[in-house]
Amino acid sequence: MTALRAGLIGLGMMGRHHARVLGSLDDVDLVAVADPAGDPFGVAAGREVLGSVEKLIAAGIDYCVVAVPTVYHEEIGMTLAEAGVHALIEKPLAPGKAAAARLAEAFATRGLVGAVGHIERYNPALQQVRARLDAGELGDIYQIITRRQGPFPARIADVGVVKDLATHDIDLTAWVTQHPFTSVAARTAFRSGREHEDLVAVVGYLADGTVTNHLVNWLSPLKERVTVITGERGTFVVDTLAADLTFYANGTVATEWDAVASFRGVSEGDVIRYAFPKPEPLRTEHLAFRDAILGKDSYVVTMEQGLATVAVADAVLASSLQGATVQV
Repeated sequence: MTALRAGLIGLGMMGRHHARVLGSLDDVDLVAVADPAGDPFGVAAGREVLGSVEKLIAAGIDYCVVAVPTVYHEEIGMTLAEAGVHALIEKPLAPGKAAAARLAEAFATRGLVGAVGHIERYNPALQQVRARLDAGELGDIYQIITRRQGPFPARIADVGVVKDLATHDIDLTAWVTQHPFTSVAARTAFRSGREHEDLVAVVGYLADGTVTNHLVNWLSPLKERVTVITGERGTFVVDTLAADLTFYANGTVATEWDAVASFRGVSEGDVIRYAFPKPEPLRTEHLAFRDAILGKDSYVVTMEQGLATVAVADAVLASSLQGATVQV
């Protein structure tokens, strides 16, 4: 079989990882790379560094990975769609809901595979917890809490913490529960002297009644990526940095106090830390996208799903600005 001809635009911090994985895939040939700013990490590996998406298309690519700043996603994505090139665009899909909708429509109407790089869906710990939730191991879900904090990344200049980091938590929350957000209430802060927010706290409500809470910042010396899912039978704790999944079961210790006995889950039970394979999420994402282009049964984050996440992020920023709960 002839290998798919892949291109990559954006050779910065994330682009270098995409280049490494693209260069290692079976049935894929990374034939061209592009970045108007050059190749600071030396990922071109002897390939000419092109200066535009048009030159990348002219190299004869079947699909392209877009790892440029968010502000350029729509322009580059639309150019690829018009040229009939499949695309995996880094998250968020676009700076706002309207641009994201235009991208989703452009790829759908042309019958192209358009995907968004919400890499947390490919984290093995989150995939494990999703499967266990689907199997009913937690019973009804009551609450999801996420914490995503760490030092300021100098590479991000065009968006704030909501679009860059919180979109991870918005997407994974809707995905693991299989229920969309219906409303959000948020507060943001600007502590580092930049034009974009660097801290956000969000309370969300999902269509099934699940209450969510998301704490995200670029202000902490502690790097933390934690998801806590509490339900009828206990709590799952996911550490996506280490790809660890731990289950804290509700206790089953008998009590003779009727008022307490009528309420389940008030005591500590068994704790289980699961063992499972831990492939690199980025490689899993690329394999899924490659297989989708080849027409195989595969799972990708669609642009329509990416649009839904951007819509929630827009609502978070609107809520903070208005000081009120916003319906999604």
